[in-house]
Amino acid sequence: MNTLKLEGQKNNVHINAISPVAATRMTEGLMPPEVLAKLAPEAVTPGVMYLVSDEAPTGAILTAGAGAFALTRLYETEGVYLSDGELSAEGIRDHWGQITAEDGQKAYFNGGEQGQKFFRKMAGG
Repeated sequence: MNTLKLEGQKNNVHINAISPVAATRMTEGLMPPEVLAKLAPEAVTPGVMYLVSDEAPTGAILTAGAGAFALTRLYETEGVYLSDGELSAEGIRDHWGQITAEDGQKAYFNGGEQGQKFFRKMAGG
């Protein structure tokens, strides 16, 4: 999404995502009918319509459900680089604490930022 939004800007194309919370056949029986009624898919529609409008931002993930709307932000941890000898499921297990450590986590706004981090890690940084 971060790369697409940069590419789309050249042609005034907005790239967004919707993260809906709505009643479906899969959720029937999981919640009371009065709750499911509030989670009607139509309560997500205004968010979708805004995201495809000319006034919409680009690069947004809009969470929508039951008339409530929020912006979702994704953060990526600093993580680790595993050398050839550690590149295994066991290496992931052994470094899980570092992989999931929140210090240094960052929200990336374009795909190149994540790539730069990976190259920095490969170089030992």
